[in-house]
Amino acid sequence: MSAPKETLGFQAEVKQLLNLMIHSLYSNKEIFLRELISNASDACDKLRFEALNNSALYGDDAELRIRVSFDKEARTITISDNGIGLSREEAIEHLGTIAKSGTREFFSALTGDQAKDAHLIGQFGVGFYSSFIVADKVTVVSRRAGLEANQAVCWESAGEGDFSVEMVEKAGRGTDVILHLRDGEDEFLSNWKLRQTIRKYSDHITLPIVMKKEQWDEEKKAQVETDEDESVNKASALWARPKSEISDEEYKEFYKHVAHDFEDPLAYVHAKVEGKQEYTQLLYIPQRAPFDLWDRNARHGIKLYVRRVFIMDDAEKLMPVYMRFVRGVVDSNDLPLNVSREILQESKDIETIRGGCVKKVLSMLEGLAESEDAAEKEKYANFWKEFGRVLKEGVGEDFANKDRIAKLLRFASTQSDTPDETVSLADYVSRMKEGQEKIYYVTAETFTAAKNSPHLEIFRKKGIEVLLLSDRVDEWVTGYLTEFDGKSLQSVAKGGLDLGKLEDEAEKKEAEEAAGEYKDLIEKIKTALGEQVKDVRVTHRLTDSPSCVVADEHDMGGNLARILKAAGQKAPEMKPILEINPKHPAVMRLKYEETRFDDWAALLLEQAMLAEGGTLDDPAGFVRRINDLMMALSAK
Repeated sequence: MSAPKETLGFQAEVKQLLNLMIHSLYSNKEIFLRELISNASDACDKLRFEALNNSALYGDDAELRIRVSFDKEARTITISDNGIGLSREEAIEHLGTIAKSGTREFFSALTGDQAKDAHLIGQFGVGFYSSFIVADKVTVVSRRAGLEANQAVCWESAGEGDFSVEMVEKAGRGTDVILHLRDGEDEFLSNWKLRQTIRKYSDHITLPIVMKKEQWDEEKKAQVETDEDESVNKASALWARPKSEISDEEYKEFYKHVAHDFEDPLAYVHAKVEGKQEYTQLLYIPQRAPFDLWDRNARHGIKLYVRRVFIMDDAEKLMPVYMRFVRGVVDSNDLPLNVSREILQESKDIETIRGGCVKKVLSMLEGLAESEDAAEKEKYANFWKEFGRVLKEGVGEDFANKDRIAKLLRFASTQSDTPDETVSLADYVSRMKEGQEKIYYVTAETFTAAKNSPHLEIFRKKGIEVLLLSDRVDEWVTGYLTEFDGKSLQSVAKGGLDLGKLEDEAEKKEAEEAAGEYKDLIEKIKTALGEQVKDVRVTHRLTDSPSCVVADEHDMGGNLARILKAAGQKAPEMKPILEINPKHPAVMRLKYEETRFDDWAALLLEQAMLAEGGTLDDPAGFVRRINDLMMALSAK
């Protein structure tokens, strides 16, 4: 006995999405056809992949195709495929919910501006719901490959918050999506309009998209549909065609199909590699980051084909994790057709293809970054804004290409004192002062904290540029990138500060004299602070602040320790070094303090910890000390 018809509610996010669709979010309505054909193509690809291990799934219908038809009287358009199909559970899961990380962020980013929101929806990749741009009711009849004829499912919704599902009979496997058009959308009930739209957006689909052939009927003085099928698209693999025969528009439309994006790509590269390994790569960089970019476990990116036969979606072994933003196709002539994810993990051929793809993407990015053309440079600036933090991961993950990635990195610096990350390491080196031997940087939790770090005081006084690093991943970058162009990278908040030739003899002599003069005070502060610090010493990195804390040369920096703690990881116990500024009135006063010396010493440490972005173990004690000292000073 078949299950009765059920009415179920959409997931809350789907309701929001449908509301946007129904209120004509898109100015370009015809993209609904592109999205549904793209989904049908994916369904056929998935059947082809599953049938590699189970050829019985084809049954007696091995020729995969997509069919588009319309009924003027019923005012419906039907997009059919004989692909993998949906079971009842899959229909509820895939058509009633959006199972995607970043969903909440997606909806919070919607602005109410239709043009901007259209880009966001395309970026989120929910093509099926574009049906409701032109339809006031959508019916999906689907039978999964391998199930009996009476195990088909009928899913139906008017896009108003709920949908129904019931078990029905369907002769063949696959899916029929039937759109019941809204009033005013009759332009799509035309053979010519549908063909034109298919050729415009879906010509690159490798499967035949068929429609009934039309011919002129002299008696009726009109085009009349015949029983003969006709392929509307070229149905050839776009990437297999010579570059000279492919227009820029075709490349862009193929990207929208392969990436399920509504925007044009930022850049792309198409190359055929011959030699020991023969493969074709067509790789794209999107304009915008997807919402699940930070989910390193999400599968992204590259479709793998073997001799134009689809093998798998999101073949993650073809791209390293730090290039998870890349979309596209790789078609190999050498891999076996029954290649599996397990085989991919161990295949030397895949390693070669992966290495070639990484080099192509890096070359594409280098071309944008180093171009003299302002438009190309602007493209790289956009890329960095969207994907820069992900690319930084490559410094630690891809040793072979570390130097190439380092040249592509961009940072904020004291040269402009703005959060804009526009400074390359090569730019920094070209501006280094005569005698400067190191590339200086400071890390902090926010740009403002980095910009106002007391560690920068001597550098600002001397006009030495310092990179301002405030991304969490920057701690990872500086841990692996220890030098660039023969210059070592040096944190201004670690170890003793040695400015080398940038310090004149008078300054060195003055620092030595201050160390001697304040020797007794330093010992007294060490005693007062006890186990709270590793050491106390006179600084020459401060000009305005009374004190700062620094990490020992080989200890973990305070910012990294805080990041690990926030991530729930145990950071090793590291005691800071307290440096005091002998020219500051608060330190000079301390030489003659007797009654409240311990409180003043603790205050020097605590305010230095706060200025560095740290937290205090006893904030209430800090407040009490401040209040007591203020009262004591005001009483004098």
